[in-house]
Amino acid sequence: MFPAPRRLLAAVLTLLLARTAPAQVTAIRAGRVVDPETGTSVPSQVILVSDGKITALGPDVTIPRGATVIDLSRLTVLPGLFDAHTHLCMSVQLQRDAGSYYLTTLRDPLSYRAVEGVANARAMLEAGFTTVRDVGNEGDYACTSVRWAIDRGLIVGPTMINAGRIIAPYGGQFQLQPDRRDLAEPEYYFADTRDEMRKAIRENAHYGAGVIKIVVDDQRYIYSTDDIRFMVEEARVAGLKLAAHVWTRAGAHNAAAAGVASLEHLNGISDEDLAVAKANGTVAVFTPFPLSVLKRFRTAPGQAEAEYRAEIDRLAAGYRIGVPIAFGSDAIHDLAGYTRGTQAIMWIDSYVDAGLPPRAILRAMTSTAAHLLGVDGERGAIRPGLAADLIAVSGDPLSDIEVLKRVVFVMKNGQVIRSP
Repeated sequence: MFPAPRRLLAAVLTLLLARTAPAQVTAIRAGRVVDPETGTSVPSQVILVSDGKITALGPDVTIPRGATVIDLSRLTVLPGLFDAHTHLCMSVQLQRDAGSYYLTTLRDPLSYRAVEGVANARAMLEAGFTTVRDVGNEGDYACTSVRWAIDRGLIVGPTMINAGRIIAPYGGQFQLQPDRRDLAEPEYYFADTRDEMRKAIRENAHYGAGVIKIVVDDQRYIYSTDDIRFMVEEARVAGLKLAAHVWTRAGAHNAAAAGVASLEHLNGISDEDLAVAKANGTVAVFTPFPLSVLKRFRTAPGQAEAEYRAEIDRLAAGYRIGVPIAFGSDAIHDLAGYTRGTQAIMWIDSYVDAGLPPRAILRAMTSTAAHLLGVDGERGAIRPGLAADLIAVSGDPLSDIEVLKRVVFVMKNGQVIRSP
């Protein structure tokens, strides 16, 4: 056995060698690489990845000796996808809950919902969603626990920006009864005064929220423009953006005028308020359920069709007016034969029906969403210095967006999640 000084010297040399050893390099031979922001692609590219980041990209990049080579020369490579409106820790069971997520929140304990989050996170990543924004309905911060587990490498999932508890006027999105006043909390954080609003935002920030989500208008009383402006500023002080659930025309008007970071759903928004949102740099996150999904839980004759037409009309109007659009699914139902990821990608159908061309849909699912989530300096494109979040498909998504439903390769932070 070495004497103590020699053992210490050996340990120091081992540490120094570990620190100076070259990082393992992965080289990807791509048949074509897509730039969603410009709507262009280039053939025969080599992408070098090291320490989870892209280090080089081009047709004549030299592959270092000893690099791991991944041959995607028959496939199209593009940045990983974003879902800017999801709820990973909630799955509505249609038969058990009669399609009501209120019943789901009562029947599923927080421990189970965290487990759902683990499963749904993996499913989203395997479907090609490498980044998601989870906008609440996670009980008492189950979403923060899932995000921490992903960040620490305990579980596999997309990069996750979570909202924590949704802030709302009294009652939130539930119709409470006087002898059951406690049934909506902690699902929601009721805040009606400025002090309550400030406290709700600070508690969310303290318990790990990466975005603040408010419900503006699901009661007879709604947040005013001044209320929302106050919360936008309070969130900004905490370094957070504010997302506003708006279902009515009045709610959308107040939130658009207040300059929130994003409007969610936008079912009743007017063309005039879409123009206001555009002027304020607000991003629209439309979530029109595909008609095939709506028909599963809208049972009245013609109800699903009427609701779908109305939502598609607003999405089409948003695109026509030029408001920035980020893709969001709001996929929450437990559908037989689908994972959360394969269900979420179905929302492409609604964007196609609204008349958005493939290039616009692809931007909504990558660069625009990355900007909204505040990670555009880290993700959402393929260029040196950014995280190696990559997917590959057979076909050209710039001409046929349907190919995104058949992702065959997924890499997140340089780690291969799925391969052909």
